[in-house]
Amino acid sequence: MRHWPERRKRHARIEIIPMIDVMMFLLVFFVLISINVLPALGMKIVPPSATRTEQIVERKKAMVLIDRDGNVALDGNRIAMEALPTELRAMEAKAKENGQQFVVAIAGDNETALQHLVDVLDALKSAGVTSSAIVAKAR
Repeated sequence: MRHWPERRKRHARIEIIPMIDVMMFLLVFFVLISINVLPALGMKIVPPSATRTEQIVERKKAMVLIDRDGNVALDGNRIAMEALPTELRAMEAKAKENGQQFVVAIAGDNETALQHLVDVLDALKSAGVTSSAIVAKAR
């Protein structure tokens, strides 16, 4: 009687290295997506358009946002209009201590009433801010 040699059973191997690579890729992907999805300044606005726009130089120290309802935010944090001059004075004093020029950029929704912009400009004037710019997108 003929006897065949018994074959060894092959056990399945689970390779974990490719699974770790895929998980790390997914983690990095979701982190990068979540960073870009979060709003940067706290208020969602649509800036008005202009034919001649300029790039804002990185020397600005404060960003004042006005939404269509007239709510004001300073550097992304909502603030009452009455408190705006006081906060701006404090920020300007801190910038002058560091020898920096204090600049305020004003960004507003394209449907913001002109009165809200005038109120912010009046607050800038009462705070003694001499340099400001209005943010607009190119047409």
